[in-house]
Amino acid sequence: MNSYKNKEMIGALFICGAAVLWGFDGVVLTPRLYSLSVPLVVFILHLLPFAGMSVLFGKEEIKAAKKIPRKDFIYFFLIALFGGSIGTLAIVKALFLVNFKHLTVVTLLQKLQPVFAIILARIILKEKIGKNFLLWSSISLLAGYFLTFEFHVPEIANGGNMFKASLLSLLAAFSFGSGTVFGKKVLENSSFRTALYLRYGFTSLIMFLITLYTGSLGGISATTKTHWIIFTIIGLTSGSGAILLYYKGLNYIKANVATMCELCFPISSILFDYIFNGNILSPVQWISVFIMLISIYNITQNNSKHQNEEISQNI
Repeated sequence: MNSYKNKEMIGALFICGAAVLWGFDGVVLTPRLYSLSVPLVVFILHLLPFAGMSVLFGKEEIKAAKKIPRKDFIYFFLIALFGGSIGTLAIVKALFLVNFKHLTVVTLLQKLQPVFAIILARIILKEKIGKNFLLWSSISLLAGYFLTFEFHVPEIANGGNMFKASLLSLLAAFSFGSGTVFGKKVLENSSFRTALYLRYGFTSLIMFLITLYTGSLGGISATTKTHWIIFTIIGLTSGSGAILLYYKGLNYIKANVATMCELCFPISSILFDYIFNGNILSPVQWISVFIMLISIYNITQNNSKHQNEEISQNI
């Protein structure tokens, strides 16, 4: 019993650690790269971890990839296109647009990801939607609006940049949700490490082509020593490092506990934004955060419960 509780505690700490790293990245690290072009930033953020993984276990994963059904490579490409390229491009651009003023809002809007993931899982994987999904998803989206704009008209907030940033954040949430759904397909025939390696490999290739096409590759000469230090820290921590921590933690705890641990992400985002940038949410935004997170929690829990009931009925 004690051994089980210890493992549960370790798993919770792993997921909390990953969530805090994501919060730190969104508020403190990635925004410090604002002087570089967005495609170049996203390209390097994926290339460095991929290069590191290639050195550590590249040969093993290439062998493993040869055993994967060819149709799965379509899903790997879609994961890289949506979860890797489009999603990351959107969130990085959103963070750059708000100029350190509303970083918490931009990062918190990503918490709407489960809403899109569940809808896409219904369409693509034919998974049934949990109870009261429409109600809770509507509440979460409404709370997201008040979190972003409070009682203002969208175009007025922050000279219009906040409106653009919020749309990009929602695009990122949709794209990351897509990556989650396609990820379920590839994990049927691949280990997590193989999936992670191929995701970063495909994304690096896609982003190289985008960077080349947009003429951003030449901007690499403008990168400073500080930029490379930030890139390296992101790659080792909030990049592949946080993902590995998160999935390692899932081995020890249940999904409902993991959902609670993920609350460390918004909490740490708010805290870091205050410590490093002096920003603090208004009372309306605090209430919106609370309502949005409660809604997301209910969405994930109801959907998980519904799927478990469906599995037990089929056994």
